[in-house]
Amino acid sequence: TIGQYPVSRRVRELARLSKQLQRVHPNVLAKALKQRILYQNKELVVIDKPYGLPVHGGPGIQNCITDVLPILAKMLDGMKAEPLHLCHRLDKETTGVMVLARDKDTAHRIQCLFKTRQVEKKYWTISVGLPVPSEGLVDIPIVEKEVQSHQSHYKMTLAPNYRVSPENGKMVKVRRNRDAHSAVTRYRVLASSASCSLLELQPITGVKHQLRVHLAYGLGCPILGDHKYAHWNRLAPQKLPEHALKRLGLEQAKVRHLPLHLHAHQLTLPTGTSGDKQLHLVCRPPRFFTNTSKRLKLEIPEK
Repeated sequence: TIGQYPVSRRVRELARLSKQLQRVHPNVLAKALKQRILYQNKELVVIDKPYGLPVHGGPGIQNCITDVLPILAKMLDGMKAEPLHLCHRLDKETTGVMVLARDKDTAHRIQCLFKTRQVEKKYWTISVGLPVPSEGLVDIPIVEKEVQSHQSHYKMTLAPNYRVSPENGKMVKVRRNRDAHSAVTRYRVLASSASCSLLELQPITGVKHQLRVHLAYGLGCPILGDHKYAHWNRLAPQKLPEHALKRLGLEQAKVRHLPLHLHAHQLTLPTGTSGDKQLHLVCRPPRFFTNTSKRLKLEIPEK
């Protein structure tokens, strides 16, 4: 055993995180989301999204946030309440601040704020490795590509505007990929240990899997537990340095159960008639995130 838990128990706990949410009755899930309300007023309901819960339905998904919005609305505002509306999305494995609207007009207004980049988003993540420099801006377009392997699949990847010429080592502008999306991420290191770092990420744009791709392929410091972007040409669990495995009390064979450590820590929405006021929404990371950071000796800031 390492620390308090035997390895097998820790791995079982991590594997159970998302499965339990798929098994419960929608009413039970709505009640769980109600207990995770961070803030509400007459227009908004802000929840702390749990790990492993998809926002939308799909093949093999029994429970998702969209399905329980009518139930949650009735629990909050009575049987005649209209369903709550989504204002933005978070990946299934991402935790933290999620904004829901009580009516269509509010939802539309908040969605427009997201689209026009007026919402300031700050995420906390644990990365494998230390980004150099310790603070900076990643401005590299992203494109979706098919990965040709024995198991053909699609992934987001970088579509850089420049490459280094092999002849003279100079920077050469590349013809822009028509399907690429502009993607910009600010990052800064909050804490670091021998093999991992705690980072604050601020996505300026909102491209699918942007933070995961910019960290893995742009900075060479993938998010802990991000098995999709661990390798380009195959779907296989992330390979962790010996030091991290020891601290986490895991064998490499069990790393596939490690959850994605990406948390929507803070959202700042402009409010008031002229958008001159701001609503700061903050959410502390989940227990598995804080446990991991303690084991890796990464100190989470108080705010």
